[in-house]
Amino acid sequence: MLAALGMSAELHLKRRPGVWKMLMVAVCVALLSGLQAQDLPGQVSIILLGATGDLARKYLWQGLFHLYLEEVGKGHHFRFHGTALTSTEQGQEAIAKVLESLSCPGDMASGHCAELKAQFQQLSEYRRLKTPEDYLALSKDIEAQVEHEGLRETGRIFYLSVPPFAYVDIARNINSSCRPGPGAWLRVVLEKPFGHDLHSAQQLAAELGSFFREEEMYRVDHYLGKQVVAQILPFRDQNRAALDGLWNRHHVERVEIVMKETLDAEGRTSFYEEYGVIRDVLQNHLTEVLTLVAMELPVNTSSPEAVLQHKLQAFQALRGLQRHSAVLGQYQAYSGQVRRELQKPDNFHSLTPTFAGILVHIDNLRWEGVPFILMSGKALDERVSYVRILFKNQAFCVQSEKHWVAAQSRCLPRQIIFYIGHGELDSPAVLVSRNLFRPALPSASWKEVEGQPGLRLFGLPLSDYYAYSPVREQDAYSLLISHIFHCRKDSFVTTENLLASWVFWTPLLDSLAHEVPRFYPGGAENGQLLDFEFSGSHLSFSQLLPEQLVPGPDSAPLPSDFQVLTAKYRDSPLISAWPEELIARLAGDIEAAAVRAVRRFGEFHLALSGGSSPVALFQQLAAGHYSFPWAHTHLWLVDERCVPLWDPESNFQGLQTHLLQHVRVPHYNVHPMPVHRRQRLCAEEDQGAQAYAEEISALVTNGSFDLVLLGMGTDGHTASLFPQSPAGLDGEQLVVLTTSPSSPHRRMSLSLPLINRARKVAVLVMGRMKREIAMLVSRVGHEPKKWPISGVLPDSGQLVWYMDYDAFLG
Repeated sequence: MLAALGMSAELHLKRRPGVWKMLMVAVCVALLSGLQAQDLPGQVSIILLGATGDLARKYLWQGLFHLYLEEVGKGHHFRFHGTALTSTEQGQEAIAKVLESLSCPGDMASGHCAELKAQFQQLSEYRRLKTPEDYLALSKDIEAQVEHEGLRETGRIFYLSVPPFAYVDIARNINSSCRPGPGAWLRVVLEKPFGHDLHSAQQLAAELGSFFREEEMYRVDHYLGKQVVAQILPFRDQNRAALDGLWNRHHVERVEIVMKETLDAEGRTSFYEEYGVIRDVLQNHLTEVLTLVAMELPVNTSSPEAVLQHKLQAFQALRGLQRHSAVLGQYQAYSGQVRRELQKPDNFHSLTPTFAGILVHIDNLRWEGVPFILMSGKALDERVSYVRILFKNQAFCVQSEKHWVAAQSRCLPRQIIFYIGHGELDSPAVLVSRNLFRPALPSASWKEVEGQPGLRLFGLPLSDYYAYSPVREQDAYSLLISHIFHCRKDSFVTTENLLASWVFWTPLLDSLAHEVPRFYPGGAENGQLLDFEFSGSHLSFSQLLPEQLVPGPDSAPLPSDFQVLTAKYRDSPLISAWPEELIARLAGDIEAAAVRAVRRFGEFHLALSGGSSPVALFQQLAAGHYSFPWAHTHLWLVDERCVPLWDPESNFQGLQTHLLQHVRVPHYNVHPMPVHRRQRLCAEEDQGAQAYAEEISALVTNGSFDLVLLGMGTDGHTASLFPQSPAGLDGEQLVVLTTSPSSPHRRMSLSLPLINRARKVAVLVMGRMKREIAMLVSRVGHEPKKWPISGVLPDSGQLVWYMDYDAFLG
């Protein structure tokens, strides 16, 4: 059809030769103009939004100046527009101060530096950018200036150094009023945080995606601009021959990815209260590094598309995180800083973690079973960042250590360290144990580190490593701004990889939302308080008894001041600690009781309560107590709701979900309460209570359980023995039907006399909502009809209270 139209137009024009001649001239002029435009030098306009902010003043202007120094002699023309919401006069004054403070590389002559700096200042301006009209005016000014100087526009870079809540409005204005014309490119740079969780990241990505194409967006994670981080893939590529046989589960013992800080969050508590250490550091910086270490190496590492695709595959192989994959801490002064900075009440205590250790596993053939440890925290003993790959060592050396030769001995630790910065070495470096191989690094940009006598890193003197550092140190933002200019997308976070990261992290963050972190004093005084260890997929603090009831008289207690509180409550032993340590202590005590009972009697009879409080205990027993004598353990229920056993409200179903399916208890040793008989629930005539009592009498010697675990309700009930339902508080019945004030109302419960036959009764009380009843019960006598819990007192056994600090102190 188009061909027919073309022929028709040609016939028409041949009949009118004047028009034909004019058209040909116009086409030739247009073609000639286009060719001339292509020959014109190109100009790039860089618009820095938030140009007077902290990040811009510290890093971004210097990075833009570095880009200018790199590119100015290569035929490129630049204009730099600093923008913000402040008035023109204030903005110009602030920008002038920043531009005056810019520095050149150390090897540049001072005269040449002064000349280039003056040129950069001349090309930089400040303007207010707030309304759609401001964006339109900026675009027209750029076009007019390009035309006036006889240039063509190559492209525009918008660097958004502003809070994320401003992104969408700015994106809308850029898209509608400030895009460059045809033939010129657009690049929009975004700073983290990129969302708070998966949902918010998806929402932000969708909104930005409605204004920009994926290739136009550059999400900055400044860790990808760190010189050593940027060297990980090239290092792996250049040393393929040596690493191909080592970089896998058969040879790597573990990988550590660490960022420690000595500074605390003072002045940033508003941000930290919203994000915390995991969102601030681990979800982005350390996860990006993790993918660079773990990803399969593309054939062509200089292909951004291949690198990004292999990173995405690494994300997809990450095993999901569980609550026991993490340990959390918070430096002691943090809540006080939040109260001051955010005007919180005196009794406010934050749950925001300022320290986190995370255990990550990757489910693929290369890394199966290799632990990846991610750790970061504030107010720690040193400032340092590194990646450490520790290799397995099966060597045994017959001669003593004094005869070992660093370059030859197989018995010395074998490791590769990507030393990102600070710490003892105080500079970026790549370190390879001499008993591994001599690495290849580009000699033009990396040099061997000179020996520093007395300096030891990761258990070895520096002389035991092949150590290389950059010839010229460069800050991360300078590198990233250069990569933005050169369209190096592999140094940035794509939408697909961002969402994959949030898919991985969001479930863990949700599960930790109400966890109480371990408190630590800060700095060198932390001692071993934050040390943690792993077993299988379970991570836990090494010190199991770390917390103190209240700080001592000094403002900065030592680690030795922290301990589980042991005292008396209702004339019985009380153990009190923060929830994590309390559960660990209770689980340990239950295991010890089990081992003793099996050793003496050949079996262990444990009666467990339902509800939410024991869930963490069940999980702890399932994940961390591999020597528990489950094969000789009988599990009973203290009480049960009158619902089918498969109902989510069933106590047995909770026990099944959180414990039974994870441990090897013989099925005939599991004794659910018979609340569902003859297709009916807790019908008196079905005699379910009597049947359970007969089963107990037949299997449990003298009806004396080895251990009974109870809770305490806010009304003083325990098991399903309620003040309003006096059944089971006395008498001969071992198992009774009771009535609860809350739905489901019908319950089955062990009676108080049967509970009191136990060799040991443990009462677990957790949560601030239990504080009032805990205070009340502490001072009442033996009044089970008012408060059934007050009737718990074993006839000849032991009663121990396990109470967390929220319940004990409020």
